[in-house]
Amino acid sequence: MQASDADIEILDLRHFAAPVLRPLLDAEASIWAERLHWDYRSSVRLLMQYLDNRMLPGYALIESGRVIGYVFCVYEDTKAVIGDVFALPGAQENDTGLASTAYSREVTLLRHLFELLLNSPHVERIESQLLLHPSGLFAPVFREAGFEVYRRLFLVQPLEGRRSQPLVELPPHLEFRAWRDTDLAPAARLICEAYRNHPDSSINDQYRSVHGSLRFLNNIVRYAGCGAFAAQGSYVVADRVSRELAALVLGSRVSERSGHLTQVCVHPAFRRRGLARMMLAQAVSSFLRMGAAEISLTVTEANAGAIRLYYDEGYQRAHSFDAAVWRHTPTA
Repeated sequence: MQASDADIEILDLRHFAAPVLRPLLDAEASIWAERLHWDYRSSVRLLMQYLDNRMLPGYALIESGRVIGYVFCVYEDTKAVIGDVFALPGAQENDTGLASTAYSREVTLLRHLFELLLNSPHVERIESQLLLHPSGLFAPVFREAGFEVYRRLFLVQPLEGRRSQPLVELPPHLEFRAWRDTDLAPAARLICEAYRNHPDSSINDQYRSVHGSLRFLNNIVRYAGCGAFAAQGSYVVADRVSRELAALVLGSRVSERSGHLTQVCVHPAFRRRGLARMMLAQAVSSFLRMGAAEISLTVTEANAGAIRLYYDEGYQRAHSFDAAVWRHTPTA
């Protein structure tokens, strides 16, 4: 028997300390592990720190005094990023999933967050990439609120039996080498150039500027924004004199069995020379040495050329999800 609406409350997430949400977060972590082979426990620890400090904007869904769902966002200047939404299923979950209690709870949470953000005068842009949830699940809800929705693919390559490939012969002024901490600024400049007029720059506006790209890189490399950064699985092709980058691949460890490529890009002036294939192959070799059984990456469905390359390299689609973007439109 489902709880009545009178038993349901939606309250500011900042009212709750971490231990209250711990069972909910542990349940979500189990789904991350099952669906994406992703160890979500490091994210849980980070979320609990924010919760304990009452610093996480969002909402909690309460049923009979128990937290059964949550949604949160983070603010970056005039942009809000919806970080996650998750709710527990009801006791009598519909086997078809078409009328699932968890889904209806998550929609309710999203709509409450939309109401907050869309009526906040300082918010000019909202981004969301709900990696855990299948593509299309929340697309009507986002579109109803004025968002544009972009389908993204989660690709996985099994590493058993894979072998490294020879390096591409590079011009004398270029060198292939492992990632260094001093590569952060040149990598930000590379990302900004590589994603100019690219579909992904519509999804993530950090790619549109060197400053934004540097913020993105710091989140990946220094703050474990996407698993634990794996320097030993990250490489660049660099100019020997200027130290500017022609290509890079960045890897992270998302579980004991799984590596994840957080960034693969090549400067427009150096494309169609085999650099992307070389970087992918070297990442495979590195994660094999680290004992990983598979490696994953994400790509926007509109990026047809990259998808062909990944399929050629042995990646398979394991999951799809949606990115959504809302932009403030000034009224006349």
